[in-house]
Amino acid sequence: MLTKEQLQEAEGLSAVEAIRRVTEWFPEGVVFSSSLGQEDQVLTDMIFKHTLPVKVFTIDTGRLFNEAYELLDRTTARYKQPIHVYFPDAADVEAFAYEKGINSFYESVENRKTCCYIRKVIPLNRALQGAKVWITGLRAEQSDNRQDMPLIEWDDNRNLYKFNPLIRWDYQQMMEYINAHNVPCNPLHDRGYISIGCAPCTRAIEPGEHPRAGRWWWEASQKECGLHGERNK
Repeated sequence: MLTKEQLQEAEGLSAVEAIRRVTEWFPEGVVFSSSLGQEDQVLTDMIFKHTLPVKVFTIDTGRLFNEAYELLDRTTARYKQPIHVYFPDAADVEAFAYEKGINSFYESVENRKTCCYIRKVIPLNRALQGAKVWITGLRAEQSDNRQDMPLIEWDDNRNLYKFNPLIRWDYQQMMEYINAHNVPCNPLHDRGYISIGCAPCTRAIEPGEHPRAGRWWWEASQKECGLHGERNK
């Protein structure tokens, strides 16, 4: 387990140096889950440019925008490093489509969360098996339930550390890094898609709307899919 002193040390480091230090504390088992969003592309750039020993992976839900697949190709071509892709179990998807309907996530929050669980959470849990540290691209200003997330926290549910190097970055800091380092990004961001998920569940936002307003816009919820919704008490 990390000590209080180690946690405090990480707080005073830049994002790159914090990642480097965590990989020194855990020489094996540090993984990064990328949704291919802007925050995650920043972290991918940091990890690959500095040759940090972190396994990078993404989840293909089967319903992503084509632009996401093109970005995945451009990213692997740019850095010449592999990004592991995890898929949902075909039998789970088939059963959901048969029992509920292929687009039944529009009908209720329960159906939507079930779809997210099948397409995202189960593959994530498989990808995290054996990991000691899970790096995410979460930023506090993205949603209300991320405001109090620490830089590093213990995840009892998955028995690993959850590490959020960009948790205190604001949108301007992120964009400054992207522009300064020419980080490859999804062109949909320039069309008002700030937070990008599955194609049927994402729309562009209007000026002044919250960045997560375009996710599951037909429901009033915390705009989470279950990957980061449960917090340890």
